[in-house]
Parts: sequence; structure tokens; C-alpha cells
Amino acid sequence: MGNGWTVPGYSEVRELGSGGSGRVVLAVHDATGTAVAVKYLSDRMREDPAFVREFRAEARLLGGLVSPYVTGFYEYVEAPDGAAIVMELIDGVSLRSVLRESGRTEPEAALVVLKGSLLGLAAAHRAGVVHRDYKPENVLVAADGSSKLVDFGIAAGRGSTPGVAGTPAYMAPEQWQGQPASPTADVYAATATFFECLTGRKPYDGGNFAELAVQHIEAPVPETEAPEAVRPLIRRGLAKRPEQRPENAEAFVAELEALAVAAYGPQWEERGQRKLAALAALLPLLFPSAGGAAAGTTAVATTSIGSGWAPGRGGWLATGLALVLGAALVFTTDAAGTPPPPSALSDFATTSPSSPGSTPASSPTAPGPSASPSPSPSASGSPTPTPSASAPSPTPTPTPWPSTGTTPSWSPTPTVSWSPAPTPSPTLRVTKLGVTLTPGAYRGSASVSVATQGSGPVTVVVQWYLGDAQGAYSVPDGTDTLVVQAGDPATVVQSHTFTRGRGCYGGVRVTTKPAAASGAASDSQRLLRCTDVEPPR
Repeated sequence: MGNGWTVPGYSEVRELGSGGSGRVVLAVHDATGTAVAVKYLSDRMREDPAFVREFRAEARLLGGLVSPYVTGFYEYVEAPDGAAIVMELIDGVSLRSVLRESGRTEPEAALVVLKGSLLGLAAAHRAGVVHRDYKPENVLVAADGSSKLVDFGIAAGRGSTPGVAGTPAYMAPEQWQGQPASPTADVYAATATFFECLTGRKPYDGGNFAELAVQHIEAPVPETEAPEAVRPLIRRGLAKRPEQRPENAEAFVAELEALAVAAYGPQWEERGQRKLAALAALLPLLFPSAGGAAAGTTAVATTSIGSGWAPGRGGWLATGLALVLGAALVFTTDAAGTPPPPSALSDFATTSPSSPGSTPASSPTAPGPSASPSPSPSASGSPTPTPSASAPSPTPTPTPWPSTGTTPSWSPTPTVSWSPAPTPSPTLRVTKLGVTLTPGAYRGSASVSVATQGSGPVTVVVQWYLGDAQGAYSVPDGTDTLVVQAGDPATVVQSHTFTRGRGCYGGVRVTTKPAAASGAASDSQRLLRCTDVEPPR
């Protein structure tokens, strides 16, 4: 913080990490001696009202989540000189640091990470929230092998269309396409991280955004690189289509537990947690309680796809995906698979809710603090079966404050206002709609052009068909829905894999809501797999 402002009622101990968006510090609540993590928004970010709104939204979201698998939220404070989120401090290290040191984990330890992660995500999904940026950096592993999920900086409401955002190495196919936020995208990211724990590498290794987009959308799931016993989880979690994955994190947990018991016995979880704790113990100097120097970052890298690379095989598909109307292309660090520098606390960023009744705050109405606060906020939180990190706190056990429950304490000065989403303009019109289908062997890419007047969201419905003749839309083969923002004429590219053996002509029909003045648009083309077959007469 350039101006030196600190949250009233807390004494700063040392910095845990910093970056372009702000910094995270280890602090102590003066009234009780509870160690906490305070995330400050940088002066530069505070000058942008949009960033301030997002920071408030993150705090509000965290205040509504209570789970032992998500880092605890204490309070949000905003004043003329600064804004900050006060969070539970977890004495742990990021899963990224563990993988950087160890390369990979044994299957039982990887299953523990996945289960805890899914339980943390399940709490968010029940609250109608999609994390959208699950990755090893956002999992914290404590000394006892427990873990927590952190950093909801780009989370969004289920079904909302906040634009294309996330960390490319872990983004689900539909996330690249700007489709509405869905729990199945979080399931995909958690499975990608699970795969990395098992194999020591990410599922796809594209050298740039274009290659990664194509690989996540088209490349086969690399399940054979993982131990055979856990391949069913990888097949399910990394399925290309959202409907082929478990519908949410809670459903995936049930599948995980059944598989883990069958493959590794009823004690798999205890063994896995011990193994995870042993890996974390290899990094003693990275724990906040060790008092090491800050060497982290809270920065978020903003990257616009389309500059600095030339589309190659499949690259134009990725280019089209990047042109989703109105998409804010926000990609966090570790974008194209390049690991961050090996720094001590490289992943400290946002933290969130924890155990009920653990809430330090300068307000007398704040929930009472946990009897065993755990130091260490980070952009990496990995939940495990245990309720919370139980590493010894560097401060004495605090006396609980008067508590009225788990409602977060809001101490805004001036009053914080929550900005509602803009209402679509009543004059929104789709003036023209067009579509061109480019066929492949089994795939087709539909380039949809949309011209609009006014402002607001436009829903684009892409229906796929197969048939035995040009223009014959006789066999429905799936539907995709995109939501784009009205603006200048633009093109959206959507791809589809046609079902085999149901016709040699692929077709597409596109409609919009509101309906286009030019009506529906359609096209059909002969699939290349049928080029050696005499066309039907």
C-alpha cells in the first residue's frame, strides 16, 4: 500500500506476498492476539471503480461461504485511504510449491487433495458460486496434510456470463468459449490439478493460448498417463462436454470415495493425508510461522488473446473462440503452462471462509475467532478431509469476541454500495445473423456473425444436425448456447464433433434471443470422412 494505510484494530507483523493488485500481510488482531491475513487492494487498483467493485464482490462472496474446506473470512473494511479483506491465516504452503519440490504425489495423496478441493468447491456450488480459477496455486496444504481452497477473485454466479477468464492450463472447453459459468467447469479444473498431482505435468502442454484452446477442446483425455485405478475419475472429470462430467463437485466426491475405497481400501484417506503432510514438511521455510521473507505475488495477469502468436493447426478455431462478443479475456498467472519462479510464498493472495465461529474483527458484532487459527493466505488452497489446518499458531490462543453467529463484519467508511448488474437496454435488437459451416472429418466449426443495435446480452443458440443430403436437417445432434454482449458486428466460432455413422452431411442452425430481424441462419456441408463415398442422389 503506497499510502501506509492499515486496517484499524490490527498490527502488521510482516508482508507475506505482493503484486500488481495489492499485497497480503500477516497481522495480529489487537484485542485478542489472533493472527490473521489481510489482503490490501493496491492504490493503483483503487483508482479504478471496476476493480473496487470486484474487490467488494469478492469479500461479500467470501462472507457467505462457511466451510472447513474454504479459508475463513473475517471482515471487509473500506475507508477513504484503502480497502482490505481480513481472512483466516493458514499455516501452510501452496500445492504448487509442493509439486515444484516433489514433482508429483502418490495416488492416495492426490485423492486427498482432490476430495478436499471438491468439498471446498461444493460449498461454493451450493451457494450458487463458481470459482472459475481452481489450480495448484489456489490450494493451501497445512502441516497436518489438511488443505483449503482460497482466492475467489474471479468467481462468478452460476449461469452468469462474466467473459472468458481463468488460468488456461486448467480451463474447461466451455470456459474458453465464454459460456455461462457452471460447476462442471470447476470439476474440470480440479481434475486437471488431480492429473498434475499424479503425473507431475499438466494435462495439455500447448506453447501458447491458441494451442491450449485447441487441446482442451479437441485433444483426447490423456488418461493413460495416470495410474489405471484412477483413470475413471480422469475420464469423467476431463470429459469434453459439460454434461458428460459430474454435475457438480458434491456429485464427484461420491464417485471419488467409491473408487478410492475399492482401489486402495478403507484407510486410503488417512494414509493419503499423512503422505501429503510429509511432502509439506519438506518446505518448512515456506510456512508463514517460519517468519521467512516475503517473496510472493497477488498479481493477476491480463492477456488479450490474438497478439504475439500466429494461428497454426486449429489456431483459427482458437482465434474465433477468443472473439466471443464482450468477453473480458482475463487470464491469471501460469497462463501457458510456464511455472512461476521458485519463490518462497509465491502464491499468497485471497483467502475466504473457514470454520463457523472463527472471525476476528474490530467490530463487536463479528463472529468469534477460532481456537486454533491457522496462518497462511494464498492463491492456493487445497482442502482435505480434515476440517481445518491445525498447525500451531504463532500467537496465543485468543479469547472469543461477543458473537452473534457467523455473519461477517462489514466496516465500510464510507458506506459500501453493491452495484447491481446493468439492465439490458430495452432497444436491444439483432439486426442480422449469418452462419458458415466449415467441415472436418468428424467435426464442424460454425462461424456465426451477429450484428446488433443497443446494448445488453444476446443469447445465441447453435443447433447441430446430421443428414443424408445437402440441407437435410433430419437428425438432431446437439445444441450449444452462447451468451454474448451486443456491440459492433463480430463473429463467434463454435465447434462440434458429429456423431459417427448418422449421415454424411453436417448441418447447423442458429437463432438468437432476441430474435434476429433476418431470421434464423443455417448451413450444411459434406463431412470429409465421406469424401470417398459416392454422394447420395
